[in-house]
Amino acid sequence: MKGVSLKVNAIMNALLTISSVIFPLVTFPYVSRILMPSGTGKVSLATSVIQYFNMFAQLGIPTYGITACARARDDRMELSRITHELFAISIATSLVSYFVLALSLLFVPRFNREKGLYIVISFTIFLTAIGMEWMYKGLEQYKYITIRSITFKLISIAAMFLLIHNEKDYVIYGGITVFASSGSLVMNFINAKKYIYMKPVGGYHAARHLKPILVFFAMACATTIYVNLDSVMLGFMKGDEEVAFYNVAVKVRTLLLHVVTSLGAVLLPRTTYYIEHKLYDEFYKIGRKIIHFVILLSVPLFFYFVLFAEDAVLILAGKQYLSAVIPMQIVMTTLLFAGISNITGIQMLIPLGKEKIVLYSEIAGAFVDLCLNAVLIPRLASVGAAIGTLVAEMVVLVFQYLALQDKLSAIFKSISYFKIIISLAASSILTLLAGGLIPNTIIRFCVTGVLFFCVYGGMLLLTREKTALDVVTPIYEKIFRRRLK
Repeated sequence: MKGVSLKVNAIMNALLTISSVIFPLVTFPYVSRILMPSGTGKVSLATSVIQYFNMFAQLGIPTYGITACARARDDRMELSRITHELFAISIATSLVSYFVLALSLLFVPRFNREKGLYIVISFTIFLTAIGMEWMYKGLEQYKYITIRSITFKLISIAAMFLLIHNEKDYVIYGGITVFASSGSLVMNFINAKKYIYMKPVGGYHAARHLKPILVFFAMACATTIYVNLDSVMLGFMKGDEEVAFYNVAVKVRTLLLHVVTSLGAVLLPRTTYYIEHKLYDEFYKIGRKIIHFVILLSVPLFFYFVLFAEDAVLILAGKQYLSAVIPMQIVMTTLLFAGISNITGIQMLIPLGKEKIVLYSEIAGAFVDLCLNAVLIPRLASVGAAIGTLVAEMVVLVFQYLALQDKLSAIFKSISYFKIIISLAASSILTLLAGGLIPNTIIRFCVTGVLFFCVYGGMLLLTREKTALDVVTPIYEKIFRRRLK
């Protein structure tokens, strides 16, 4: 692992996360008011549907490829061989996926009516296949990933304001979202020669990847089902507008989840390396730190956005989307469950070789989500979908916790629950009092947000909460040393 800094990777991934948060915060308030619920709902539904086709096209390669490349990172020949094999599998399955998509566009009336939109968004499948993002993550090239991604997002922001002017421009909006999220993957293909041999290296044995890929594929199926199933079922059962309301709630939750899991995202190559070299103490040490961090960060985030959900909806989307307030309040509580399960599943169970446990947990979550959606969406629409997502995330976490109970029980017992509750209570009371004095929505949201998190963080430091001190102390020491110099 020489020459690869976990701190640098964490910083780069944090910047990447920030850019992923800023992009929709800058563009969606504009787009939602131009395209209205009907237009944004069409794009959200199409994106969710294409995710299923992209899931099949990639099988389980996005996650499996990271671990496979991380193991072979010190052997360029073997790394090239693995990358070529996975790339060939990905291209083959992408062609099959496109064939099935073409049939769907021909014979499913709802898809056929918007086939132009679906074709545009389906470019995600091709770009993901050639992008080999899993190789770059396996090699921990987060600096490159971050710079490349931010550049394409900046271009996309300009395109949003230049090209979207009326409700009919929703297809253009779909194309720009693809460019923002996947357009940069073209650069991956061009730059791959820096890390692997582009010419055939021989000795191929692609079949060796099929069994683990299928396990990861099953995991991806379960995850994609309960991530995208809500929008698809809402679209077919209640229409595009309900999809739009739910999408506003989920969009904010997804942005915040990126923040919560940003540090954990860079750990998979590192934890895989530790397990490969039997460095179990280091493995569990990182796991404990990141779980503590996720809890400290996710709890105030979901608490604040439950209190000020209406302000968030008004700022992000406008009055036409006020029906998204209750779904947002419900799905925000999933930040804690999804944040922890991301660590226990992706960062701990998978490196330990317990992929099947992650698979079973996600199948259980998907099944629960499907059943609850079928019962609740006809009665409660987007609120019902939000409830299904909440319960599904709880089921996934409980399943994974039981599998790691001997290790996780000690970690959860060491959490300073009382200090967190005291900090939340103080920040909530002061924020609600201050918010009641500010009539302007934008100013109220900004002031209460700064106040809430400053009071929360300050209380954690005053009560000497260990994880908060571990984060702040090194920063303080560096600043103090510079001043002394």
